[in-house]
Amino acid sequence: MAKLNFHTSSSSLLQLFLLLTISLAAAQGPPTPPQQKLSHLRFFWHDVVGGPNATAVPVTRPPNATATGFGTMVVIDDAMTEGPEITSKPVGRAQGFYLLASQTEAALLMSMNLAFTDGKRNGSTLAVLGRNPVFDEARELAVVGGTGVFRLARGYAQLKTYSFDATGNAVVEYNVYVTHY
Repeated sequence: MAKLNFHTSSSSLLQLFLLLTISLAAAQGPPTPPQQKLSHLRFFWHDVVGGPNATAVPVTRPPNATATGFGTMVVIDDAMTEGPEITSKPVGRAQGFYLLASQTEAALLMSMNLAFTDGKRNGSTLAVLGRNPVFDEARELAVVGGTGVFRLARGYAQLKTYSFDATGNAVVEYNVYVTHY
C-alpha cells in the first residue's frame, strides 16, 4: 500500500487552484472601467447674513475697517433650492466658509461643500473652491471633488446674482457642470 505524502498533495492542489484562477481571470479580460457621466445641476443659493435665521455668520473681522471688508471670514450653512424663493423645494445645503480676500474689490475666496438632500443625490456632495468677485455679472468656481453619486467629480460652477438687498442678503443662481463616475 502506497503512503500518501500530505505536503506534496497540498502543494499540487494549491498550484492547480492558482493555475485555474489565473486562467479564468485571463479569459475574462481586464475589468471594464465605469463610464464617466456629465451632470448639469441648477439651483439657487440663499445667503442670509442677518436676523434670527442667519445662515452666514462672521467669525473674524479685520482690526482696521476697510471698504472691501478685507480679512472678514464668514461661516455658512446656506439653503439651496430649486427656485429663487426661499420657500421653493430644498435640494441641499451649502456648508463651508468665505473670506473677503481682496483689498481693492469685493472678492471672496469660497470653500464649501454642496451637500445634497433630495432624491438620488441625497447624501452626495460636491466640493467647490475659488475666487468670487461678487459684483461681476457672471463668476466661475472650480468643482474639485465629490462623494456619493459625484465620486471623483470635477468641473465648474457658474454663478449669477439673482437678488441682493441692502442688508447683504443674496440669492445666487448656480449652474454646475461636473463629470463623475
